[in-house]
Amino acid sequence: KMTADNEIEIKEAFQRAQKGHNNKAKLVASLNSRYNKLEDKTLFHEEFVHYLKYAMIVYKREPTVENVMEFVARFATKEEEEEEDDAEDDHPFLSFLFNFLLESHKASSHAVRFRVCQLINKLLGSMAENAQIDDDLFDLIHQAMLVRATDKFPNVRIQAALAMTRLQQPKDPDCPTINAYMLILENDTNAEVRRAVLSCIAMSPRTLPKVLKRTRDIKENVRKLAYQVLAEKVHIKALTIAQRVVLLQQGLHDTSEAVREVVCSRLLPAWMLRLDGNFTELLHRLDVENCAQTALDTLQAIFRGTPTEELLQNRAQLDNRKLVPVDSLSCENVLYWRALCEFIKGKGDDGDEMLEQVLPDAATYADYLYGYLKAVPLLSEEQRADFNQLELVMTKEFISQQLIRLIGCLDTNEEGSRKRVLAVLQEMLALPQTPSSLVSLLTEKLLTLLPDDHRRIQTVSLHLYSVDTVNPLAEVKVRILEAKQTLEDCIAAQDFSRAGELKDSIAELENHRNQILQEVTESSQPSDKEIRAEKSDPETLLRCLIMCAELLKQMSIKTRIGPTISALMSSLVLPSIANAHPAVRNMAVVCLGTCTLHSKELAKTHMVLLLQIAQLDEVKIRISALRAVIDLLLLFGFQLLSESAATQTASQSQSPERQEEDAPAAEDRGDAAEDTAQSILVMLSELLDSEVSDLRSEAAEGLAKLMYTGRISSAKMLSRLVLLWYNPVTEDDTRLRHCLGVFFQLYARESRVHQEVVEEGFLPTVRTLMNAPATSPLAEVDINNVVELLVELTRPSALIKPSANTECVCLQEVCVHDYLAVRMCGEMLQDPTAPEVRLYAKTLSNLELSRGETVRKDLQTLLQQLVQVPGRWTVLNTLSKKLQLSECRFIVGALLRPCEVTRALVCTGQRKVGTAKGGRKPSRRAESSERSARRRPFLEIQTIFDCVIFHTCSAPPPFDHSDGENVPESLAVVRPSRRAKIAALEKTKLDLNTLINQEANVS
Repeated sequence: KMTADNEIEIKEAFQRAQKGHNNKAKLVASLNSRYNKLEDKTLFHEEFVHYLKYAMIVYKREPTVENVMEFVARFATKEEEEEEDDAEDDHPFLSFLFNFLLESHKASSHAVRFRVCQLINKLLGSMAENAQIDDDLFDLIHQAMLVRATDKFPNVRIQAALAMTRLQQPKDPDCPTINAYMLILENDTNAEVRRAVLSCIAMSPRTLPKVLKRTRDIKENVRKLAYQVLAEKVHIKALTIAQRVVLLQQGLHDTSEAVREVVCSRLLPAWMLRLDGNFTELLHRLDVENCAQTALDTLQAIFRGTPTEELLQNRAQLDNRKLVPVDSLSCENVLYWRALCEFIKGKGDDGDEMLEQVLPDAATYADYLYGYLKAVPLLSEEQRADFNQLELVMTKEFISQQLIRLIGCLDTNEEGSRKRVLAVLQEMLALPQTPSSLVSLLTEKLLTLLPDDHRRIQTVSLHLYSVDTVNPLAEVKVRILEAKQTLEDCIAAQDFSRAGELKDSIAELENHRNQILQEVTESSQPSDKEIRAEKSDPETLLRCLIMCAELLKQMSIKTRIGPTISALMSSLVLPSIANAHPAVRNMAVVCLGTCTLHSKELAKTHMVLLLQIAQLDEVKIRISALRAVIDLLLLFGFQLLSESAATQTASQSQSPERQEEDAPAAEDRGDAAEDTAQSILVMLSELLDSEVSDLRSEAAEGLAKLMYTGRISSAKMLSRLVLLWYNPVTEDDTRLRHCLGVFFQLYARESRVHQEVVEEGFLPTVRTLMNAPATSPLAEVDINNVVELLVELTRPSALIKPSANTECVCLQEVCVHDYLAVRMCGEMLQDPTAPEVRLYAKTLSNLELSRGETVRKDLQTLLQQLVQVPGRWTVLNTLSKKLQLSECRFIVGALLRPCEVTRALVCTGQRKVGTAKGGRKPSRRAESSERSARRRPFLEIQTIFDCVIFHTCSAPPPFDHSDGENVPESLAVVRPSRRAKIAALEKTKLDLNTLINQEANVS
């Protein structure tokens, strides 16, 4: 039994330290007792380092080695702690160990460099909070770790970054450690290194933007840790409103479930804790007026993690009527009220009882809403110039929007309540002071309460006509239009008796309309022309067009355009397209585009008009027209253009003789349709180069939709989209980057045909980048990254719906990567001295090639021709080494021995392949060679292990020589069974005692 007073030999201490169950505190105390009794500690230092070297040459994270590192750190800092208690400043062993490690940090062995950085990290981390070290030693450690932070091996960089944690000086604007950390976060390609820096970097105004940027890192684990760091180290008040909003927008909608979970479970609770659980204060710090949807998503995320009883206790200042008093309404509490009601409503039947506690009945709420909206002032042009008044009205409009949206949570199943809500909505639409920004929302809620499209059309058309003239005349107009529509239906159904009755009814209604007009003219009121002139101002037209657009949007796509809608088109929409006011023209274009979706005939008629508007008007109006054109092409296809030409031809042909005469004209019209289709694509292609980012994004999104739905298939256009995505000019265009990023993945994974389009656009994309002039933004694009993307998109295993028998397909069918390999080989043969040859050779090694006999022979022939080209052996040897571990190993033989290839090794270990000359059985020597090739990766590992044993059998090697550890990064090995794993672990468990005893026997 060992106690603290017993002395222990260094060798025995290292042997015991390897065991995890040993009490390291007793080991440290016992060895420290022996150390303190020594007068001359030089021999102790040398012997201690001697045994330490055995652990430092092991790169793998073996438990025995990790235990030794922990023991060494404890022993070294134990001495520092005791001497600190004795008020002494001299720590001989710690200083000696630091000097030894600093002398060894430049060793050629990455294992030694890794252990040096790891041990320095443990030593600095184990020292007391108020510990002090010599300034010169501090500088030496600092410089050494800065060098190792740029090491070739990621694990070395990780330990170096962790070791510099306590060397940071956040208040120093030129702190080299923080500068190195920020450089690593920006540029290090290894995700684990970036994570290590995130975990230890000190927060300051300089480092905060770098940490925020890591929330958009490509790796899920880095993004997750970035949010954890922000939750733990950064107060919500240290962030700007824009930073908070961006964090929540990205975090709550991250593609990774783990990242979203961290935002909901760590970041938001941390913010609420620092704000004392005040929801209103949280919303105030998010600027809800400009980011309402983000605020709603944030509240929904918090509600999901909050008990229901607690939510009901935090009701938004509701009075006994279950309403927020009008005087207390604010942007924050009304949004919280809406979010709470929508969250409870989303629970379904389980939330009905709770909803009654936070929301009144429909009739009471309708009167409450009407009273608030009626008090919203209507500003004149002079009043709008006053920023304070304008801000007040904008706040009231925002509150009104949230109150209107709360209608969706009301219980309108009861007929009386629904009628009251409908009446209030209609009254609010008729109020002249109702802002235009609320008209769309009011119309939407009104239409959702109506049961069918017929009632919706009738209600909205009545409102539209009542805006232009007096109400009795508006009602008569609507009734006339409805009667005409019914008359058409009866004629189509050949119900002539009913049609006769309707004709009489229409005549009576028209007489009634004329009487009303005569009464208006004879009365003291202004004439109908004066009324119409008064009601045709841009504000009134805009309100009418907004209601019309919302009606067309809410209508079923199967509802055909009847007389009422046709009358609205001819009397309201089409005249407004030529209006001088841009907002009126834009809404008219929206109405026209939406209406043409309901009628193919209308689409044929107005397609050219929409195309003209998309090229000639203001940017916002051009975008609306462009969206309409894209929607029409998505719904009807490019056949819409040819059918329009065919219809015109048929209408003009009256006789066989005339048909023969018009045959050339028909062909011309067909060519004209093709020219129109081509002109549309040319227009979209030109918009991709537009300097206006919104137009560029809209065109790119439209092309992506057309390609994904199969309306167009163009490798050239896909190449343009890829180049646009990588172009630095679009770096700040978040919508464009996100849209294309999603499109590429969905498009390529959808079908084999789409992958072939990507493969066809591979070489044009590469050529464009390679030939880009130095002044072009494309010259800054990393071509290797582009090639990697295209290879991943065309990978056969990436298909969402692969063939049923994947293995059979890989053996027999030709994959897209096969075609890509042939294309690249052909390019290399055309100009073997071109700079892109090395890129193609590297790309070939990353392809998933099939195992078909035809493909094998073709590639063998091409590769044999490549090998015979002088001056390209370096590239091809590199390719052969990479392909040696791939599935298609027949290429290796073609590369290394093009004249001696007698068989191709396909599916190694699964079947035997005969020689090229017939089906003779291969020789025993050849079989032995094949078996050797199959075992080669395992032999390499064994050789490496033997090399380590050889070094450790003699005295520990000096660290300025290589230790022979050339371990490949990855080897393609078959996954063993659980029993085999356990047996292998027992056999390969590292024990330093064996190596130490061997060294003792040799000596």
